[in-house]
Amino acid sequence: MSGPLMVLTVGMATDVGQVREHNEDTAMVDGTVFVVADGMGGHAAGEVASRIAADTMSELAGRGQPSAGDVVSQLELANQRIRACAARHPEQAGMGTTATGLAVVSAGGSDHWAVFNVGDSRVYRYADGVLALMTVDHSHVRELLDTGAITEADVARHPFRNVITRSLGTEPMGLPDVWVFPPEPGERFLICSDGLSNELSNDQIRDIMEANATAQGTADALVGEAVKAGGRDNVTAIVVGLGWGRVDWDADTDPVSV
Repeated sequence: MSGPLMVLTVGMATDVGQVREHNEDTAMVDGTVFVVADGMGGHAAGEVASRIAADTMSELAGRGQPSAGDVVSQLELANQRIRACAARHPEQAGMGTTATGLAVVSAGGSDHWAVFNVGDSRVYRYADGVLALMTVDHSHVRELLDTGAITEADVARHPFRNVITRSLGTEPMGLPDVWVFPPEPGERFLICSDGLSNELSNDQIRDIMEANATAQGTADALVGEAVKAGGRDNVTAIVVGLGWGRVDWDADTDPVSV
């Protein structure tokens, strides 16, 4: 790819939590594509759906210079594959998954980030001591918040807090969100399932991102704290750090250069 040498450091962690019997989350790191998918559906079908989504998105890693349009096309393909799998296996009917993540894409002749999202898994960006949520939840409570029908304080106890309005495995799928922006040295990203964001506040996430010196240490700490806070769902995190030409933040992790 063109532009300065991007050196990425990556950590990944997942835990079944304290309540669920199975882990239906799938985390995928493949080259410069990073995905978290949170599956749903009975008879372990959620695991199937999330794996199909992650595997489909990983195909972008072999394309050299994917575009933001390729990201959208791949999400649409994942939706088709999940629906086709459910049609072949009636016991998986109704299965679906969120899909959120980060990918290096080509835009204007240079490397850019593409953050993408379907559902209520999240991507955060941490830089210069500031944590910013990069995605918008596709959820019923988010819609209620946007209309002023409820407040932030109402979200945790709202009876529809786990109802999402877009997912893979549905027809129509609903438009995925994609944001494209240039990279900045020193920034870090957290990609996570709602099992993490529902247990930890933004301040807690920021403090953990700030306190840990490695990508893997950060991912482990985030997942561990979410489990200790209740672990009422599967908990998954991918942490990606960016440097150009050298890495100071994560010297004990093998970097990926692109």
